[in-house]
Amino acid sequence: MNFDLTEEQRLVRDTARDFAAREIAPKASEIDKAGRWPSEIIAKMAELGFLGMAIPEPYGGAGLDTLSYSLVMEEISAACASCGVIMSVNNSLFCDPLFKFGTEQQKKEVLTPVAQGKKLGCFGLTEPMSGSDAQTMATNAVKTADGWVLDGAKNWITNGPHADYILVFAVTDRSGPRIKHTAFLVPKGTPGYTQAKPDHKLGIHAAHSCTVFFENCKVPDSAVVGAVGEGFKVAMATLDGGRIGIASQALGIAKAALETSVRYAKERKSFGVPIAQHQAIQFMLSDMATELDAARLLTWRAATMKDAGARHTMQSSEAKLYASEMATRVAHKAIQIHGGYGYSTEFPVERHYRDARITEIYEGTSEIQRIVIAASVLKG
Repeated sequence: MNFDLTEEQRLVRDTARDFAAREIAPKASEIDKAGRWPSEIIAKMAELGFLGMAIPEPYGGAGLDTLSYSLVMEEISAACASCGVIMSVNNSLFCDPLFKFGTEQQKKEVLTPVAQGKKLGCFGLTEPMSGSDAQTMATNAVKTADGWVLDGAKNWITNGPHADYILVFAVTDRSGPRIKHTAFLVPKGTPGYTQAKPDHKLGIHAAHSCTVFFENCKVPDSAVVGAVGEGFKVAMATLDGGRIGIASQALGIAKAALETSVRYAKERKSFGVPIAQHQAIQFMLSDMATELDAARLLTWRAATMKDAGARHTMQSSEAKLYASEMATRVAHKAIQIHGGYGYSTEFPVERHYRDARITEIYEGTSEIQRIVIAASVLKG
């Protein structure tokens, strides 16, 4: 693997870093405390082409590679993890599967404005009683003469309260030993498609999520994404790429926690010297830096494999597993380095700690990642 970034990749990363420092970081604490949807930041990310990064230009995207997407995700998430996951969902969980599995009409009419950031997408897989175990999914889609009728509920839908479209998965065949799912593209405003109030969460307060409901929700045959009965294939292929996005979000959170800790350790004094001179602090900083670099290399490998068209299920799971748990450990150490100030909302490390924790849960928990990795290892 070549560890040198191309000129284009460096330019994209630096553009994102500058934008994040100027436009996002100064607002990160305010939007977290207020739980405010960052509409003005999303609009500017759209202008920069960050909401459809890997989608070809004819369909409204920036036409960049997955590694560039990872680099931008890290920079945006370092400034504000909420903004990072809003971007990740639109890129990884909506645009990517629609480009891979959607019809030409779906790409022109829906993918193009979403990749441009004129519209916003979300992804509906998880249910109140069904997460990683898709065989327990309760949401149904029944075939009718002129389309399908959806009934059920999906929860923890990031971007849900603001999205213009949802890519939703429903059971369409229960006759065999294993149920079969189908993916559907449902526009906001479709009769029978409603939403609950935004969820109250530990972290990523500005990235609103909610439960969505489908009650006698009628959609045409043209709403099907991919083949009927192959929704599970669509979902798993989507999550392979989505886990690269969440790993990159975790990198950003950890990067911010480390950089803040380094600055604080150089300024804060104890026993007459900056605490950066104490070996106990140095050891924590060295562990934080090493783990961050290791996670970044795992993530870049998965992104590079995706760009090469290689199967990357195991590598994406490894990146997501290690990067997410690394982010929590790094943020934990960051609070310890800050002492009492780390526990205060006046300093950003408590936000990084809260934001890091969700990366171990969504888009497949750490336990699910270990199952995926073990299956690959045992298969040989």
